[in-house]
Amino acid sequence: MTYIQFLGAAGTVTGSKHLINTSGDIAGKTGTQVLVDCGLFQGQKEWRERNWQQLPIAAVAIEAVILTHAHLDHCGWIPRLVKHGFRGPIYATPATIDLCGVVLPDSGHLQEEDAEFQNRHKISRHDPALPLYTEAEAMACLANFKPVNFGETKQLSPELSFRFVHAAHILGSAMAEITLTGGGSTRPTRLLFTGDIGRVHDQNVAPGKVLYSGPQSGETADFVVMESTYGNRSHPKDDPRPELAGVIRTTFARGGSIVVPAFAVERTQKFVFMLKELMESGQAPRVPVYCDSPMAIKAVEVFLKHTEEYGDATKELIKRFGSPLKWEGFHFAQTVEESKRINESKSPCIIISSSGMVTGGRIQHHLLQRLPDPKNTVIFIGFQSPGTRGFTIKSGAPEVKMLGQTVLIHAQVVVLEQFSDHADTPELLEWLHTFTAKPDVTYLVHGEPAASSQLRDAMTKELGWNVQIAQWMQKVEVKV
Repeated sequence: MTYIQFLGAAGTVTGSKHLINTSGDIAGKTGTQVLVDCGLFQGQKEWRERNWQQLPIAAVAIEAVILTHAHLDHCGWIPRLVKHGFRGPIYATPATIDLCGVVLPDSGHLQEEDAEFQNRHKISRHDPALPLYTEAEAMACLANFKPVNFGETKQLSPELSFRFVHAAHILGSAMAEITLTGGGSTRPTRLLFTGDIGRVHDQNVAPGKVLYSGPQSGETADFVVMESTYGNRSHPKDDPRPELAGVIRTTFARGGSIVVPAFAVERTQKFVFMLKELMESGQAPRVPVYCDSPMAIKAVEVFLKHTEEYGDATKELIKRFGSPLKWEGFHFAQTVEESKRINESKSPCIIISSSGMVTGGRIQHHLLQRLPDPKNTVIFIGFQSPGTRGFTIKSGAPEVKMLGQTVLIHAQVVVLEQFSDHADTPELLEWLHTFTAKPDVTYLVHGEPAASSQLRDAMTKELGWNVQIAQWMQKVEVKV
């Protein structure tokens, strides 16, 4: 039988991994075996600990990885997979490969940095604390990546082929259309793995949207595996710039600084362009802006290289202002010493640093210093998964544990949902209405239980689809 097994992002929004086994038996002993996405678990301890577990299938038995995009919850376990023995190709769009060349080595570097910090301060229950993988191991896995352009059909075996179509989530992001042939059917069976689905095209509905090319409309699929991150909410439809400018003015008026936990890929670039626009127009005061991430410079370079997917507004910003690396008053820190100098500065400033959910990285050191001071402000511009420090801070908790310390939260906390790159429920339904026919079954992944449940109910009621919620380690048969 042919089946899909959900090895991650089932019951949670991280750790996306979906195994396809074609023409095998339910024990997974035969057939072509392909992994769609290979992401890190983040958030709650029970999920994070699964990063250290081996898959139920030997890594060497997986013949290929099809990667939808370059966020760590979709690609961040690839170095570990290679470390366990995977030797096959990793197929991704050219822009995704360029971004993975930035984010994966940085992930390894940060894990080494965090392990070293825990060992030095003896705050880990492990002796010694070890990184999940190293920067060198992440660099080595990049040799496995193979580019596949949007719309190009790639044949992986006699019974399995795929192509990428635009998802419009981040630069290079794709949905994977997988075609299965053989078996007893007279026609091919099509699977659609959405990865993360970007927002609608309309700039007025999705202010600040960077990409124009998607999500792909007019899909046809027998079996859909679909994200549900924002399945129980709707995004604000107003322009975030006036509110952002107001937060900047009031924070600096009271002598405070602003700390922004941000995903280093695309979210940081989008945010710095918006800051530049507000400062140039006089809506926000000119203050030092620090992007504190080892990957910041390389990510900006990739952002400026791949403009083919950008909307007109983003292209105009790039044409008008050029590279952020050359802007006066904008500073990009690469070394630990440069990062420490930012913390030594007592003057008002804006600090943008990863990780976006405060699960690790240099953002912790900046928050450690600035969270207890009510003059300061923390701005969240991305999704915060339950169990992460970002979720704790965002939810109004009085304190948060960080770097072995309990940190009081007195700083103002502001949430700007307009920056999300995930489609919300109305936008998902709008996209699903463009399907040319009902799929036989849709499995919801990459969502917290409440979000997946609410989206399932909305899809069932409005579309009349057969919608199920995927369970971790569940195997589901695909009729071929």
